[in-house]
Amino acid sequence: MADPSSYRPKPGEIPDTPGVYRFRDEHRRVIYVGKAKSLRQRLANYFQDLAGMHPRTRTMVTTAASVEWTVVSTEVEALQLEYSWIKEYDPRFNVKYRDDKSYPYLAVTMNEEYPRVQVMRGHKKKGVRYFGPYGHAWAIRDTVDLLLRVFPVRTCSAGVFKNAARTGRPCLLGYIGKCSAPCVDRVSAEEHRELADEFCDFMTGRTNTYIRRLEKQMAEAADEMEYERAARLRDDIGALKKAMEKNAVVLADATDADLIAVAEDELEAAVQIFHVRGGRVRGQRGWVTDKVEEITTGALVEHALQQLYGEETGDAVPKEVLVPALPDPVEPVQEWLTGRRGSIVSLRVPQRGDKKALMETVQRNAQQALVLHKTKRASDLTTRSRALEEIADALDLDSAPLRIECYDISHLQGDDVVASMVVFEDGLARKSEYRRFQIKGFAGQDDVRSMHEVITRRFRRYLAEKEKTGEWTDGENAETPEIDSNGEIVGTGLTEDDGRPRKFAYPPQLVVVDGGAPQVAAARRALDELGIDDIAVCGLAKRLEEVWLPGDDDPVVLPRTSEGLYLLQRVRDEAHRFAITYQRSKRAKRFRSSPLDDVPGLGDTRKQALLKHFGSLKKLRSATIDQICEVPGIGRKTAETIAAALAQAAPAAPAVNTATGEIMEEEPGTEPGTEPGTMGSSGEPVTMGAPDERRGQET
Repeated sequence: MADPSSYRPKPGEIPDTPGVYRFRDEHRRVIYVGKAKSLRQRLANYFQDLAGMHPRTRTMVTTAASVEWTVVSTEVEALQLEYSWIKEYDPRFNVKYRDDKSYPYLAVTMNEEYPRVQVMRGHKKKGVRYFGPYGHAWAIRDTVDLLLRVFPVRTCSAGVFKNAARTGRPCLLGYIGKCSAPCVDRVSAEEHRELADEFCDFMTGRTNTYIRRLEKQMAEAADEMEYERAARLRDDIGALKKAMEKNAVVLADATDADLIAVAEDELEAAVQIFHVRGGRVRGQRGWVTDKVEEITTGALVEHALQQLYGEETGDAVPKEVLVPALPDPVEPVQEWLTGRRGSIVSLRVPQRGDKKALMETVQRNAQQALVLHKTKRASDLTTRSRALEEIADALDLDSAPLRIECYDISHLQGDDVVASMVVFEDGLARKSEYRRFQIKGFAGQDDVRSMHEVITRRFRRYLAEKEKTGEWTDGENAETPEIDSNGEIVGTGLTEDDGRPRKFAYPPQLVVVDGGAPQVAAARRALDELGIDDIAVCGLAKRLEEVWLPGDDDPVVLPRTSEGLYLLQRVRDEAHRFAITYQRSKRAKRFRSSPLDDVPGLGDTRKQALLKHFGSLKKLRSATIDQICEVPGIGRKTAETIAAALAQAAPAAPAVNTATGEIMEEEPGTEPGTEPGTMGSSGEPVTMGAPDERRGQET
C-alpha cells in the first residue's frame, strides 16, 4: 500500500487549467482517469488526510504509485479525452456501466449494395442504421414481419442471396411478396435502396405522412374501380397501423428524446434509458455499475451520457435528453452532445407535465432493475448451495457455513464510531438478528482495535447465553431443563417458538470481517482470548476482493465469476450498509444538538469549517482561542464566543449502573431501557433508537 505523499507533485507543478489526469499503480497500469476544470484544485483533493476521504477514494490513492496529467484548452476537450482514455485503459476505479443483458437492435445495412434488414447485437458498425434497442428479439421479428408487406426489403443472409442469384430462383419470401427479390433482378439496386430508405423513414417516426399517402392511393384506386389494388393498399395500411400500435404514444408527436433515470444505493447504481422517437417509446435499455468511487447522481448521469453517446453522431443523438440530475458543470456536457449531433441538444431535468410523468415511470424501472440485480441470484436455492460449498472449499471448512456473521466498522474521522453485525443463514439475510454496536474509548481511533472489541463483546455474550442454556444435552454434569405446567422448556437459552437459542447463544460457522489481514488477526485473537476455537474467521478486502485467513501471508483469490465470492460480497456490502446507516443517524443526532448551534451569527458554513479544521467537537472544545482564530472566517470575538459556548455545554458525567458499577452508554435524551440491537462496552444491551428499529430491522 503506497503513501500518497510519496508521489505527490511539488507545489506549483500542477497547472491551474482544464485537463485530464491519470493515476497509475506500481506496475504502470492506469487505475483511474478523471477530468477537471482546474487540475491544481482537483488533484489537491487526493492528497489530503486519508482519514477524511471516502473509503473507495482512499483505496484508489493508496493503490496508485504515480499521477500524471494532460492539459487541454476547454472543458469539452477534457470530456472527450476522458472518454477516450477510459475506453482505452479500462481503469478499474472508474465507473463502468455493464449491460444487465444484451439488447437486440433492428438494423438496416445501408453500407451494402442491397441493404438488408436484420436483428443485430453487440458493437455498432459504421454505415448501418440501428433502431431500438428492443426488449426481445421476437418483438423485432414481429414488427419486421408486418412491415415487409409494405416495404419488401431483403432480409436473407449473404449466402442465401448469392445462391438465389446463381440459380435464378428467389426464396420463399420472394414468392409470397414479402421481398422485392433483388437477387433475381425483379427490382434494381436503386429501387431496392429506395425501399430501404422508406423503411428507415417509417421506423424513425415519419409515419403519418406515409399512411396519408397510402390512404390517398387507396381512394384513387377505388375511384378507378381497381378494387384489388385498393384492397391490397387497405391491408398495407392496416399492417402499418398494427405495427405502430406496438409502441404506445407517450409524448406529443414529433418528440425525439431519451429519458435517463438512476437508482442507487451506497455500493451500486442502476441506469435505465427510454428512447422516445416520434412521441413513441422505440426502445429501452439498462445498465448496472459498482460505485467504485465517491460519486454524485449528476456524475453518474455524466458517465451514462458518455457511454450512451460516445460512439454516436447525427440523429442517433436526440434533440432532447431528460435526466434526474444535471452534471456539474452542465455546459461542457451539453456542448459535447451538441457537437455529437451537429445541432443544439437540450439537456435538462423535467419539472412538470407528461415528460415528468414518463420520467417517474423510467425511475421505477431503474429501481426495479437494481432490486432484481441484487436478488436474482440470492433467490436461487441451487445457486446459494453452490456458493456455500465454494466458500467451504476455499476456506477448507469441514462443512458449508450455514450461518455467516459479518462485522464492519464505520466512523467519521474517529467520531461516532459504530459497528454492525449482519447475519446470513442458508445464503439469505436474517434481518431480525442484525445488531449494532457503539465503540467507546481508545478503540474509536483504530479500526483493528474496534474490531477486536466488537468480536469480544459479541462472543462474550455468546458464552454467557451458552451458560444459561446449561449444555443440558451433554455430559454427566449436564443441567436438567426446567419444565413448566404446559410441558414447555423454561429457564434455558431456548426460544419458546422454534427451539432456537436466544439472542447471541446461536454461534456462526463463519465470521467475516470487512478488511484485510490486520482485521482478521484481531478477530481471531479475540476468539482465542475467549477460548473459542470452533468458529472460522476470514476477511474480505475491498481493494482487490481478496479473502484473507488468519496467519496466512497470501490471500485466497476466488474467481470473479464465483458464486461464493458473490455471496461474501453481498454479506460484506450489507454489513457496510447497515453500519453506515447507523453511523449517519448518530452523526445527525449529534449535529442537531451541537453546542455550536447556540453561537449567535455562526452559520452552517463556518460550523463545517470549524469541524473540518479540528476534526471533531472534542478537539474543538480543547482548542485555545488563538487556535480557533486560525480557521478562515473566524475572528477573535467570534472565537471567544465559541469557546464560552463550548465551556458552558461541557459533557455531563456518565451514568453508572448501581448494580454492577459499570458505566452505562445511554444516548442523550433516551429513556432507560433495553435495546437488543445495541450493546455497551460491558456486553450488556443499552437503550438506543426507536422501538421499531430495535432488532436492527429496516423501517
